Amino acid sequence: MTFILITNDDGIASPAVPALFAALRGIAERVEVVVPDQERSWIGKAISRHGSIDVHEVSFDGHVGYTAGGTPADCAQLGIYNLFDATPDLVVSGINIGANHGSAYTIGSGTVGAAVEAAIAGIPALAASASSRRDNWPEWNTTMRRPDAVPRWEPLAEITAAIAAEMLAAPPADVDVLCANYPDGATPATPRRVVPLAETHYGQLFQRQPQGHYAHDWTSDMKGRTETAGTDVATVLDDECVAITPLRLAGLAAPVQGLERFAAH
Repeated sequence: MTFILITNDDGIASPAVPALFAALRGIAERVEVVVPDQERSWIGKAISRHGSIDVHEVSFDGHVGYTAGGTPADCAQLGIYNLFDATPDLVVSGINIGANHGSAYTIGSGTVGAAVEAAIAGIPALAASASSRRDNWPEWNTTMRRPDAVPRWEPLAEITAAIAAEMLAAPPADVDVLCANYPDGATPATPRRVVPLAETHYGQLFQRQPQGHYAHDWTSDMKGRTETAGTDVATVLDDECVAITPLRLAGLAAPVQGLERFAAH
């Protein structure tokens, strides 16, 4: 029996959850959902080391899932090791409300972090994210979070299920996580490309408030953005194609050549 675990960083209220659940039920006999009890975006692969995690059974769209008072990576851990009588064949994290392309966003993404946690457990993992256009993020973000937005997520869920089916049929060799990013308005007919991660950077993220504290400011612009043709960012935003980017944990290590001076003593 094929078993897929769904998690995310947007929580059970995300309208992507029922759409993704329905699509994955079309390719797997068993689909389970374990997601945070609230939005936990941009938290990476953090694990709740201190304190306890409350887990609750919840219903969504007539189905049963679980919420956890922890991080997306916690949810992956609980779904893999604690809550079920079998180990998932595949973990699908997402579909995220917002892009996770480019190195700056990818490394901090809770969606990607949950997929990385699955990869550490030796389970193939797919992190799926939906992107706005360059000029419509505020409107797009509000629209895609509405409870009645489920139909907007259904085409993206179909794409995710198609990629997941390929992974189940033949898990890619030497790949820990596949990251899929979808352009605004993507459908199953939208071309897909396997492309590398763009190198991206951002600048100041916090602004001083009148009360004297500092708060995250979403209006901060990305700085030093490198969007060479053929990367995930350009593929989604410029070419309006689906970008599929393979990640490998060992790839975090840079080449050692030329750094011998650090070992000299």
